[in-house]
Amino acid sequence: MSDAVARRTNKTAWAAFWVALAGLVLMPIPLFIGLIVGGGLSIIAAVLAVIALLKGLARSGKGIAPVVFAGIFIALTWGGISIGGGVIW
Repeated sequence: MSDAVARRTNKTAWAAFWVALAGLVLMPIPLFIGLIVGGGLSIIAAVLAVIALLKGLARSGKGIAPVVFAGIFIALTWGGISIGGGVIW
């Protein structure tokens, strides 16, 4: 892959996006499995999103959209866990 194509993508942002989406999808599993798996993945995604945001701002905004969607998925996961997702459902 050429340097021009590599500079256009923010791989950390896409990693945050997919990890956050996996956490959101796995969060509703009952008996604390969703809490541990979905919650753990959302924490990892939050760390990746912060790193990707800093990288994106350094690259004049490249890869900010996946970070925004990852943030939405993280918020939905934490909101679902706060109302009993992964524990009660």
